[in-house]
Order: sequence, then C-alpha cells, then structure tokens
Amino acid sequence: MHCDPRFSRVREVFARQFAEGLELGAAFAVYQNGELVVDLWDGVADGRTGRRWEHDTPVFAYSCTKAVTATVLLQLAERGLVDVSAPVADLWPEFAAEGKASITVEHLLTHQAGLPLLEEPVPVALFEDQPAIAARLAGQAPIWEPGSAHGYHALTYGFLVGEVVRRVTGKSVGDLVAAEIAGPLGLDLWVGAPDDVIERAARIKGPGRRSDPVTAVPEQAARDATGGAAGVAAGSTAPDAAGGAAESAARGAGGDAAGGAAGGTVFTRMAAAARDPQSLMNRALGNPDMRLLDGGANNPVILRAGWPAAGVVTSAAGLAGFYRALVAGELLRPETLSDAIRPRVTGPDRILSVDSSFGLGYMRPAMTFLAPSPSAFGHSGAGGFLGLGDAEHGLAAGYVMNQMADALSGSMRAYHLIQAVYESL
Repeated sequence: MHCDPRFSRVREVFARQFAEGLELGAAFAVYQNGELVVDLWDGVADGRTGRRWEHDTPVFAYSCTKAVTATVLLQLAERGLVDVSAPVADLWPEFAAEGKASITVEHLLTHQAGLPLLEEPVPVALFEDQPAIAARLAGQAPIWEPGSAHGYHALTYGFLVGEVVRRVTGKSVGDLVAAEIAGPLGLDLWVGAPDDVIERAARIKGPGRRSDPVTAVPEQAARDATGGAAGVAAGSTAPDAAGGAAESAARGAGGDAAGGAAGGTVFTRMAAAARDPQSLMNRALGNPDMRLLDGGANNPVILRAGWPAAGVVTSAAGLAGFYRALVAGELLRPETLSDAIRPRVTGPDRILSVDSSFGLGYMRPAMTFLAPSPSAFGHSGAGGFLGLGDAEHGLAAGYVMNQMADALSGSMRAYHLIQAVYESL
C-alpha cells in the first residue's frame, strides 16, 4: 500500500471504516496532478473463502460504468462520427418509432429521453444480447416528452448509448474500452470481463437487512436520507447508487437526516416508491433483473455481459487511472471534457425522487453525487462505489468495495474518503 504523507488523513479514514465494521474488502486510489498519491486496499475479496483483497482485485462497480460509456461516445463525437445534438434516428432509423424521431443523442446522455425502463421483462437468454434489448427500446414510446424533464435511465442508458456506438462503429462499448482506453493506458478496467478476470473478481455482498433487495426498503434507510433510490434502497441488484443523499445534503435541502422536513417529504416519497414494485423507480432499476441469476451481480453472465450502464469490472487504481487520463486530456480534448461536464439538467429526478445533475453522461454535484468541490464530476455506483475527477484540483479518484451499503454510515464511505482528500490539499 502507498499513501503520500500529505494524505495521511485519508489513510486514517480508510482504516477507521474497516475498524467500524463498514467494510468487508475495499480499495481507494487517488492521483493528484498525475501522481499516484493514495493506493490503499484491505480486507476480504470473497467472504466465502477468505480470499484477501489485493492491489489489483477487480470488482463489479455498477453504474460507475456510465462515465466510461459517455467517454467512448464523446471520443466518437470528437472524430466527427457522432453529432450529440442530432436525432438518434439519424444513426438508428428504427428508433424513430412511437414518436421518438426528435430524441437526440444528448437526450440519451442526460437522461431526458423518457425511456428509463423496459416495458416487458427481459429474459435471461437476452442478457448478453445488447442489440436485442436495444431493439425493444426502439419499439417503445417515451413516458414523458423528451427534453422536458430528466429521470435516471438506470439500465436503459447503456443499451441506448451502446446501440448508437454500435451503429457507428460496428463494435460494442466494451470492445472500444479495451482497444482505446483500458488497453493503451494499461488499466485494470473492463466493460465485459474476460474469464480470467471473473475468476479473481471480488464477490459482492449485498445489504443484509431486507428480504427483497429491490423492493424492501428499511425505514432506517429513509430516515437516514441515504439516497437509497438507486443504491441503498435497491441493494445489490440496482444499477446505481446516489452514493447516499447524505446528511449534509438533506440539511442543505432544509431538513435533517433524522427525519426533518426533507426526510418527511422527498425521502418519504423515495422510500414509498422503492417499496412499490410497480413504481417507476423499481421498474427502471430491476429490468433486466440480475436476481434471475444465481449470485446476482456476481454471476459470470453479468460480469461478462458488459452492459454499458452497469457492467464495468475494475480495480480502484483502474477507475482512478481512467479519471486521471480524462483530467490530463489523454482521452478527450480539454475543451470537450469541459463542455461535457457542463450541467445540462439539474433538479428533481423523475425516477429517483431526489435532485440529480448531469452533464453529457457525467454526474455533477447534487444529492446523487456528493462532492466537496463544485468542480468535481464523475459517477457513483450501487451501494457506494465512486469514480471522481476534478480538473481544477488535478484530482482523480476511485473507490471500490464489496460490502454494499444499506444505511447512511455505509453509503457515506466514499464521501468521507473524498472529503479527506480535499482536506489534505
């Protein structure tokens, strides 16, 4: 392990979270101005066998994938192969069906397309057939007027953006990540893991307090204002985590995390939606349904499928290295990244019931992406995963683990680490 003395506070926070029983296995890596200043790991990668977490242990990091997928699309835009302001149907004619001719590529990246869910259950036989899933979406009508509102496209984001990528290149997002991002940079990061990576991947352990990890939301999670809509409430099967609409965010919204004004309005509605199997939230988070497979997200089918919304398998150093390259201008031109992280939508999220903010595929600081700096960008993943970049501060960070959060203390692990990083600058 490595920790620059300037960042000793980060090491202390990392160790404390293990001491408090919040972690099973975890890793955290940070670059500052291109230098690896924090590279920490500890704990158990597989609770069944006791296999230890190693420096390069990869793990399924849920919706941290979305930022990687956005980067692939933006690389194509830089080459003139995709116009993000143009209709999707220009590249994918079948997509124009059911009144979708005006939906742009930007609408897909900013969760404004009105296609946050698949109307019919996706059978396991199609889990690795992304074009077939995309074809289902092409035949659906939007559930709100595209561009008029935003709502987290938890899984459909990837099938939609991924199909645009395939129509332009003939390749999957995972193919391009391997060829143009992870391969050249030597990153432990895959969107669709090969068998040898699957064999050494950490085994995710879901929250243990609910009988149904998608629909059963403990009242404590709502009281804690954890942003459980996408991670805490949805447990080990949901494709994204707000990382916790944390105590500070709840108070900033005019309530308190113990159940004040915010807890009695937004978070109560969020918890109610998560308990309702037919809510937009659960319909968006649970189809395709990983629970149909033994082990859920640990199943090789999921690890291999490379869903572009929730399919990345990566180490902490691999995730941090991705953001280091972004911040350094190695993956996108600085002007492209600057425009991509400009918030396009901010405010109430029709799916998550809390405020969210998105640029072109990247999360911006909001209740779904807590960050100490307004210049931070990145993406969270279900149960507490986090990838973060900040060009203004020269920072890039990746936090991965295998004990998914089910309450405020657990969901705040990444934030506390990131806060310690900024305090060390």
